[in-house]
Amino acid sequence: MAEIILTNANIVLEDEVIDGTIVFASGEIKSVERGRSALPHALDMEGDFIAPGLIEMHTDNMEKHFVPRPGVFWPDPLAAAVAHDAQMVAAGVTTVYDSICAGFVSKEKDFRRTIFPSVMKAVASGMESGAFRIDHRIHIRCELTGDDVVSEIEPWVGSPLVRLGSLMDHTPGQRQWRNLEDLKRYTVGSGEKSLDEHERDVLARMETGPINCARNWPLVVEMFASRGIPIATHDDTTEEDVIAGVASGAVISEFPTTIEAAAAAHRYGLATIAGAPNVVRGGSHSGGVSAADLAKHSLLDGLSSDYVPASLMQAVLTLVRRDGVSLPAAMGMVTWRVADMLHLSDRGRLDVGQQADIIRFRDAGGTPIIRGVWHKGERAF
Repeated sequence: MAEIILTNANIVLEDEVIDGTIVFASGEIKSVERGRSALPHALDMEGDFIAPGLIEMHTDNMEKHFVPRPGVFWPDPLAAAVAHDAQMVAAGVTTVYDSICAGFVSKEKDFRRTIFPSVMKAVASGMESGAFRIDHRIHIRCELTGDDVVSEIEPWVGSPLVRLGSLMDHTPGQRQWRNLEDLKRYTVGSGEKSLDEHERDVLARMETGPINCARNWPLVVEMFASRGIPIATHDDTTEEDVIAGVASGAVISEFPTTIEAAAAAHRYGLATIAGAPNVVRGGSHSGGVSAADLAKHSLLDGLSSDYVPASLMQAVLTLVRRDGVSLPAAMGMVTWRVADMLHLSDRGRLDVGQQADIIRFRDAGGTPIIRGVWHKGERAF
């Protein structure tokens, strides 16, 4: 692979931004230096920022391509996965953990049961055939209140693509939906359910959820732990939630809903992840704590695009412009900090010997413009 030199660039390192030059070849970074290269084949970056490729550890974006409208199932799973891949690389992501949900608690989300095997097969096919432009891994989100979550994930949890599992409990009255009015606004206000349907559903889930969760939690934890798959908790709200996750071997607290839970996560050694859309919008769509508040209290370790791929870089620039976070610190929340929590030692930093996953971007008044992406040293966008 030919040597590539990017010069006249603002290079974002872990703790500073330098005016410099980066060289990569054979899929890895060879040098990062201050100053500009005079070599004729060096590519002029025109002062654009050069940063590590983004690492996305939780995105639901794949399912939008498998079910583009309610009741519409795209007939070509690989094509749907490739479309998702293109959207992720256009957002600057070079490593993505496709978040696939198992365990279902409502008929409105039952489409996830239908597409689960198709998504798993499509990701495997895309990786094996070289159809993807970036690196894909699987994050299985386990809704523990569902009746059949264990049987659904059992055939797939042994796949080498499965690199993360998360424990979810969406029982009304706790965690994400501790405030029942927030849940009503989310389901009724969106038109997902009528008021009568919502109230019947809440009563049923409050009755069955705790029973199913108590049964499924240890079984799912054992399935992941026995295979060495990292575990994340989901929507921790109290210190007790965090303690339960720690007892199960969790290493990440995804989307803590309160300052209390995020502070407890740090005390017990868990990394915290918040939603990038939360940062961009200025708050949670479901009543949780503002991610900006977590950052202000030094309780935010990483970001996930969740349901908007482009929100990762937009959140980085928002934290810089609105909240006074330095660019290296904000970029760390979507690169090296996430790499560290997922034990990805070969990426996430612009260091010699690291995988050449690199993005070029420009700040257009707070809007990030992705102008180039290299994955393992090859141009992907």
